Amino acid sequence: MPALADAGASVFHRLEPLLPTVQKPIQYVGGELNSTLKDWDSVQVRWALMYPDAYEVGLPNQGVQILYEVLNEQEWVLAERTYAVWPDMERLMREHDIPQFTVDQHRPVGDFDLLGVSFSTELGYTNLLTALDLAGIPLHAVDRTEPHPLVVAGGHSAFNPEPVADFVDAAVLGDGEEVVLAISEVVREWKSEGRPGADGRSPRDELLFRLAVSGNVYVPKFYDTSYDESGAIVRVAPTMPGVPARVRKHTLMDLDAWPYPRKPLVPLAETVHERFSVEIFRGCTRGCRFCQAGMITRPVRERSITTIGAMVDNGIKASGFEEVGLLSLSSADHTEIGEVAKDLADRYDGTNVSLSLPSTRVDAFNITLANEFSRNGRRSGLTFAPEGGSERMRRVINKQVSEEDLIRTVAAAYSHGWRQVKLYFMCGLPTETDEDVLEIADLAKKVIAKGREVSGRNDVRCTVSIGGFVPKPHTPFQWAAQLDWETTDARLAKLREEVRKDKRFGRAIGFRYHDGRPGIVEGLLSRGDRRIGRVIEAAWRDGGRFDGWSEHFSYDRWMAAAESGLAGTGVDVDWYTTRERDLDEVLPWDHLDSGLDKVWLWEDWQEALDDRGDVEDCRWTPCYDCGVCPEMGTEIQVGPTGQRLLPLSVV
Repeated sequence: MPALADAGASVFHRLEPLLPTVQKPIQYVGGELNSTLKDWDSVQVRWALMYPDAYEVGLPNQGVQILYEVLNEQEWVLAERTYAVWPDMERLMREHDIPQFTVDQHRPVGDFDLLGVSFSTELGYTNLLTALDLAGIPLHAVDRTEPHPLVVAGGHSAFNPEPVADFVDAAVLGDGEEVVLAISEVVREWKSEGRPGADGRSPRDELLFRLAVSGNVYVPKFYDTSYDESGAIVRVAPTMPGVPARVRKHTLMDLDAWPYPRKPLVPLAETVHERFSVEIFRGCTRGCRFCQAGMITRPVRERSITTIGAMVDNGIKASGFEEVGLLSLSSADHTEIGEVAKDLADRYDGTNVSLSLPSTRVDAFNITLANEFSRNGRRSGLTFAPEGGSERMRRVINKQVSEEDLIRTVAAAYSHGWRQVKLYFMCGLPTETDEDVLEIADLAKKVIAKGREVSGRNDVRCTVSIGGFVPKPHTPFQWAAQLDWETTDARLAKLREEVRKDKRFGRAIGFRYHDGRPGIVEGLLSRGDRRIGRVIEAAWRDGGRFDGWSEHFSYDRWMAAAESGLAGTGVDVDWYTTRERDLDEVLPWDHLDSGLDKVWLWEDWQEALDDRGDVEDCRWTPCYDCGVCPEMGTEIQVGPTGQRLLPLSVV
């Protein structure tokens, strides 16, 4: 990290001649509306923020956009963005010795103080290795010296960073808005002191030590993992005095005080989401046992209706977007969603602004709400996620939605003019049988039959989308055995045949699913320990890139990497994936504190095995069973506020 004469110099003059020869060159150009450009020498701390996927996926990511804005609001901090480059660009960059660069001012990533990487999925791990290698940053954290950036991981997949512990210097659990500023303060202070070492620690280790003792930053090199003869973990423990035995997640309270993004980035190239998004609340306590996002983001914290209204108005003016998405894990659960929908629809009635509610539960949906959100938009389709095909499976996963609820909801939708409904399910859930999956076909047929009945039309459609279940850390299903890919594919083949053979309904039911192989790799990475780092590196060296894209994913590559990477460890892919765990087993993430009580998670897992799905939402039935509020010193923050939005005067 020492200051160099040419540090932060743009590489665009070397990059520009290559752009006409690559696909979608505009993704590397930068210059987006609301991007921030700062002078390199006018600041004290410099961040490169990476979303480890292509620009078209990474640019809309709200987490990165929020951190980008929060950091750049500080006069003494500079933050720029970088994304994974496609293989054609990677090849040219290697040929012409062009390092991984930021899109804002095309500065070498290796020149920054910190490289912050946001992992929303484990399948982005190999893209990080590509970026590190292109940046000239040693892959392994132990090989880095003071001139190299600190590599800091965040995002949902950072709640088990052990598979990438070899490659990252630090990891942050939970909400990032406040903690990135705290990290920046520590870096600024250390640099202002002349980048000292202390107590025999190198300067770099001293900086990492200062971050680690804060309790909110996990530094893998200060922890040691020991294994028994069978390959199971015995313990994960700190190796240095002062480093906490458990690292706690960070929870941002009072979302109204953090109304970001204020200036949403507007891409020059086409992206996966062409809209302005407002997060209307964070966290979910519905208690779906498979859902890592709902577990690790507790407690629920709502934004008030007035803050939502101000963010929507400001975002439209600052971006020019005409679609606004109101986001959360279950947006219709906001205590004032009816008022939010009506008041925003009234405010923008007769304009080109349309509103969307991407995440809606069957039991939170109502036609009045849907009509408000479609007032200025098209009635394209409605998406619901029963998740489990049978009533029994929905009890197992604590998805408290009955078949009657679903049929009643879709009947209301079809009768009010909607023609398409999409239903999302999972295959491979714990205790699942072939019969549970085949009930998805029966449910889809009943949906079409009811739609035809209430609409008096035969052109109604239902699309069934199937995802493979992957057990995740910090959930009641973290102990579950993952279904092998062969059985997953066999069940889905039976379901497809069941749908197609019925001539009355077959053509009205769309069927989409992915094969089971990628899920096994995701499961390996999701619940892996540090030994999986060898597997990731082997897969990357064998050409692994963009593993979340079906056209780039190779199951055989990953299995070969696992065979070589796990040789001599006594464990294999099945040990990490298709094996059920017990309560006494030390899990790779047990030293990382999400606030959830492990005994509560275990008891919920036992209730799942007993087909019991009666865990209530603690927003309405207050309790402290899961442990988050007392453990983290937090409380649920919900309305109603009793406030309403006034129409805006047109200038």
